[in-house]
Amino acid sequence: MTASTGPIFRALSESDAHLFDTLPDPLGVGRALARATHRPEWKRVALRDGKVVARAAWWGGADDTAPVNLNWFDVADGEEEAGAELLRTSPFRVEYELILPAAWREDPVSRAAAEVRLRTAKAAGMSVLVERFQYRWTPGCGLPERPGRLEFRPEPDDSVFLDVLRRVHSGTLDAHALRAIAEGGLDQAAREELDFFHWCPSPREWWQLAYTRDGDLVGLHIPAHNPSGPCIGFIGVVPEHRGNGYAYDLLAECTHYLAEQGAEFIAGATDQGNAPMAANFAKAGHPVVQERVHLDF
Repeated sequence: MTASTGPIFRALSESDAHLFDTLPDPLGVGRALARATHRPEWKRVALRDGKVVARAAWWGGADDTAPVNLNWFDVADGEEEAGAELLRTSPFRVEYELILPAAWREDPVSRAAAEVRLRTAKAAGMSVLVERFQYRWTPGCGLPERPGRLEFRPEPDDSVFLDVLRRVHSGTLDAHALRAIAEGGLDQAAREELDFFHWCPSPREWWQLAYTRDGDLVGLHIPAHNPSGPCIGFIGVVPEHRGNGYAYDLLAECTHYLAEQGAEFIAGATDQGNAPMAANFAKAGHPVVQERVHLDF
């Protein structure tokens, strides 16, 4: 018998992009990413004796010159070390967003597939930042009731939004915002949010501030389109108005706003540790359709 050779790691091209599809997909990642596009040069594989034993695909927007995240990664049976080396030798050092079915821990097949990916990513030097619920509202869910307590106004000045974002993040439960605060303070966290929404291909005019009937600022909501479609971009309440249930008001308004723009679905997400926001999504009729584990180096 001929001894197996060590794996070869390389990026794909237009001519051999078909190799990426030669591994089974037990988690249905391909279906989950049906609206996403992965450039061949942002796909890498590990080949052993000409056969794909690990694969990874990084994703970015149409105008991005570098990928935003890794959202497709898997390995063949017994090839965890090859998968880890595939990530170690990659030129991309961005977050890994592991896409999983809802309640994946309760399904033996999904749990086993997820645990392989988690072990392999950790062996490559990554660690879990946060687990998140992914929501998908459709018209069949029905529109949530608008409480009518707040007034919503557009605000063209980015500096005003930056100030509100700083205030919102001063007591945030969001893991990504907390990481940004640890790295560069509230200014960095606010700037990262603002940059993301400018990156989204949705109108700047959609962004709104929310006020009480007496004109006191409560927070903001940002209806958005990311490259995959309409989404609840951001919901935030300033610290002095927390505890009054206003996050639900903002979420209800954001849902109505996108529906009025003709959205056939609305994506949303929140950290699993953010129990109040998860409760608001449930109250507003947004069902959990996926869970996602975010890892970074």
